[in-house]
Amino acid sequence: MALLPNDVSPVRDLLPDLITLRRDLHAHPELAYEERRTAGIVANALRLLGLEVCEGVGGTGVVGTLRCGDQAAGWDDGQRPRSVGLRADMDALPMVELGQRPYASQHAGKHHGCGHDGHTAMLIGAARQLARTHQALGLTGTVHFIFQPAEEGQAGAARMIEEGLFERFPCDSVYALHNWPDLPLGHAQTRAGPIMAAADRFDLTVRGKGGHAAQPHHTPDALLAASQLVVQLNTIVSRRIDPNESAVLSVTRMEGGHSHNVLPAEVSITGTVRSFDPDTQDRIEAALRDTAQGIALATGTTVEVNYQRYYPATVNTAVEATLALEAAMAVGLQAQMAPRAAFTSEDFAFMLQRKPGAYLWLGQGREGPDANGSFALHHPCYDFNDDALPLGVRWFCEVVIRALASETACCPAT
Repeated sequence: MALLPNDVSPVRDLLPDLITLRRDLHAHPELAYEERRTAGIVANALRLLGLEVCEGVGGTGVVGTLRCGDQAAGWDDGQRPRSVGLRADMDALPMVELGQRPYASQHAGKHHGCGHDGHTAMLIGAARQLARTHQALGLTGTVHFIFQPAEEGQAGAARMIEEGLFERFPCDSVYALHNWPDLPLGHAQTRAGPIMAAADRFDLTVRGKGGHAAQPHHTPDALLAASQLVVQLNTIVSRRIDPNESAVLSVTRMEGGHSHNVLPAEVSITGTVRSFDPDTQDRIEAALRDTAQGIALATGTTVEVNYQRYYPATVNTAVEATLALEAAMAVGLQAQMAPRAAFTSEDFAFMLQRKPGAYLWLGQGREGPDANGSFALHHPCYDFNDDALPLGVRWFCEVVIRALASETACCPAT
């Protein structure tokens, strides 16, 4: 039961408005938990469709609910209509946009450099399409359109869940997508199991006493200890982790010292760890703490370790990953199983810890001299490819059709 080919024209009819909306959001980016303008636009758009709308979920999140068919069906025999959640993220990145488009960011130091403006526009488009077609399609069940704040490192999904997202808006399964510049436009990939990595951050503070650079024998050298620590950290994955496991540890910053003739008393080191398996995650953290303790003992310094696991791995369930791929193929995308997971991270992982579901990569790559800049995620010249908008709308709609029209059309009441 696909939207193609009969419903291609209606989706195309939505496209001019969606492009205008997407570019307006791009011009007015808002950071994590500041998405008040964006949330207002989303809420108003959903209300115009006659949906039930709840604002302020998880700070600035918005949930719109579309009830399809006979909502009383099944209650007499202990069953309830099936429900499905579709999620889009709304926040921008704290970075300067260098693109020169007419709709470039109007807010200094804020940039939709990851395409969340496009994700938001696609989900609004899916809500519009389903609101006007669900009766003709004969759908029965509930669709929750989840517009999430603070994906970029601030765990907006976790906050929505903590504030009762799935108790207030029950979902049998949840789905999301992300534009993927590495895939050509018109292609899509996902896979069962891990598709995005867990993301950890470590901050290490190496402390000595500080002193004159001409008299290093009078003070533990915090800078030398930090340098040795960086070298040793980069051996953890290659020497402490099974080669059959996948993990990355990267030191991304080291700071210390202000003068050419002074040994600093303190040096800071920051970095990230990416992995897919909790046991691997545990081993890396333990090895990092052991390494820090060993360097401190050998150099006479102290090393303070702050290790934060801020996003878990994004893990698709098998049935829902298959549904996501079949939906993509049904709407004309060249869809295939992703050959491997990505080491980037995604806080939709928190939703997938609570509910079955799947996360899809939607290709938006295009050829051209500016392809690497204009379509590379988190690049200062990045811009979402508007040609992907109708593809995402159709995929979201087809997921709903398949999720609500499955063989088990109702679920046990809870």
